[in-house]
Amino acid sequence: MVVALVTIFVIGYFFIAMEHPFKINKTATALALGTVIWATFSFCNMVARPDLDIESWRSFISANLIENLGETAEIVFFLLGAMTIVTIIEDYQGFRVITDKITTTNKKKLLWVVSILTFFLSALLDNMTTAIVMVALLRKLIADKKERWLYAGMVILAANAGGAWSPIGDVTTIMLWIGGQVTTVNIIVKTIIASLVCCVVPVFILGSMLKGEIERPAETQSGVEVPAHLRRLILIMGVAALIFVPVFKTITHLPPYLGMLFGLAVLWLTTEIISRKYEKEGHKLPTAVSTLEHIDTPTILFFLGILMAVSCLKVSGILGSLAGGLNSAFGTEAPGFFFIDLIIGVLSSVVDNVPLVAAAMGMYPIEGVDAIFTQNHPFWEFLAYCAGTGGSLLIIGSAAGVAVMGMEKIDFIWYLKKIAWLALAGYIAGALVFILMDVTLFESIPFLRDLA
Repeated sequence: MVVALVTIFVIGYFFIAMEHPFKINKTATALALGTVIWATFSFCNMVARPDLDIESWRSFISANLIENLGETAEIVFFLLGAMTIVTIIEDYQGFRVITDKITTTNKKKLLWVVSILTFFLSALLDNMTTAIVMVALLRKLIADKKERWLYAGMVILAANAGGAWSPIGDVTTIMLWIGGQVTTVNIIVKTIIASLVCCVVPVFILGSMLKGEIERPAETQSGVEVPAHLRRLILIMGVAALIFVPVFKTITHLPPYLGMLFGLAVLWLTTEIISRKYEKEGHKLPTAVSTLEHIDTPTILFFLGILMAVSCLKVSGILGSLAGGLNSAFGTEAPGFFFIDLIIGVLSSVVDNVPLVAAAMGMYPIEGVDAIFTQNHPFWEFLAYCAGTGGSLLIIGSAAGVAVMGMEKIDFIWYLKKIAWLALAGYIAGALVFILMDVTLFESIPFLRDLA
């Protein structure tokens, strides 16, 4: 059974990683993988346990499916709510409130402005959405395609670095936060400096090579113009709804997806009222209903499929065995677990970081007698950093990279030559900063040790 499940999982991973050469959408592969691997698990166990009656086996499978589907659904509904809120802001041109303030044409200065803005915006939104917004901005700022590619590459690095330190900035960090591996204050305090270094080092290196002014494209106006006061209102409400989620979790101790859905409900009601009012005045402004029609549903279904596949490996005991192998090879004490995280980070540039983090969560329970890395252990914070920023090493290694690649048609080899080495420099620099801070500051200063 173990060989069959691992073989299916590896084949599914291969087709997910080779999505672009094979031109097979990774969502279809992930859904097929999640279904086939559970069916194989059920069939193999039925064959291996002829003494077990069919009803008992159905109860066992049903209980495990429901339990794991519940954990997966928390992440899926959280993402659905977050993506809808961000798309509403985009539909109301809310991000123009920020982008219209950027007027510089100096190449070096623009690089710093775009990168730092992306870094912090990604912490509030998510790295993929932030990358999409910033590439749309770059198209308004830079006319030359190859020059724009350089800035788009840095957007990928900054978006991934910015999402790694925020509990709502990256899917993998969201997973760790919802799963209880990290808490809000802890993940911010322990990873923000390392993530900032990961962003700043490549910007500093590339910035030292840039000289002169950029050429801006001719301005064009299309679509429905949203009144300025409504753009500001929806931007403020949308960002407030996202920031409210950690507060909601802290106050109520309820799952974060409920806070996200509440924020969406408030924004939904607001857009309904606004749309009704302005329709009478001849305007046609969007509502959450129209926004849902162009939500990135394939991405949500991809997470559903891949997380269910990983949950099957957890139930079958394969992840537990893998954890034992890693523990034997590297150990569970520093610096051993740092190497485990670094390996996961590099792998996330080839294979999607979502299943890698899901696998780590399944391998290392945070409660019970088998718990090695408990809540807020440095292993989890460093995992958030490595999995979030390691995907920048290749353009296909993160959702932000794939989104930018699709929008700008950036060549894989071009990114490998021009951006990958910058991403590696930032990744290593940030990792060293995290390890040094964890070993020195957070272990030697009582106040910081208690806070972290």
